[in-house]
Amino acid sequence: MNKGVIVLFSGGIDSTTALYWALKKFEPVRALIFDYGQQHRIEVAMAKRIAASLGVECDVAELPLPGLLNSALLGDARPIAASLAESRCEPGPPSTYVPFRNGIFLAIAAAYAESRGCRHLVTGFNSIDAPDYPDTTEAFARKMAAAINQGTSASKGGAKFKLHTPLATLSKKEIVALGFELGADYSHSVSCYRGSEVPCGRCPSCDIRSRAFAELGRTDPLLERLGKEGKA
Repeated sequence: MNKGVIVLFSGGIDSTTALYWALKKFEPVRALIFDYGQQHRIEVAMAKRIAASLGVECDVAELPLPGLLNSALLGDARPIAASLAESRCEPGPPSTYVPFRNGIFLAIAAAYAESRGCRHLVTGFNSIDAPDYPDTTEAFARKMAAAINQGTSASKGGAKFKLHTPLATLSKKEIVALGFELGADYSHSVSCYRGSEVPCGRCPSCDIRSRAFAELGRTDPLLERLGKEGKA
């Protein structure tokens, strides 16, 4: 029996758009948020706030990854690049890559979904991340879906899992445009890698986000809200 959908939800631009997409396609929708020791863990509080504003039930999976995995996002002392272009000058994945993070998240989300009789998972994987993060590609998603179906009750005659990647072929500009079409509110959606509600404007994520809104000729709703609240 299918019981709705689980959205892997960080509260960033991509997963917020994916959440609004899921709300148009499925009933009921649940959000699974990951607190994995990330320096920008303000996203956890903001993600919970967004979910609550939409009436979406959510759970938080707590994973003690700092000290186990190396990443600038986990405080391993490597610097965070000042732009997307600078990050792509680094050899191999950027310093903000958390080894196999999405594989870990999907494995937990699949177990979480199976425990609730749910067979649909939604991620915010997209084309702008795919060149730098190997665990965000369409090929990776297909193989993870196959592994999930092989390693769960689906392999014993149960219903198959479906991993939805509605943003996989979209640029950040196209993702934001889709979000606006879906009525997405980005005013509490945070993206900055440096861990503040007020974006630093000096990291790859801020770079990508600001360019997307600029290309659409729109003011970032997060900056609008922060300005009204006297925070920026």
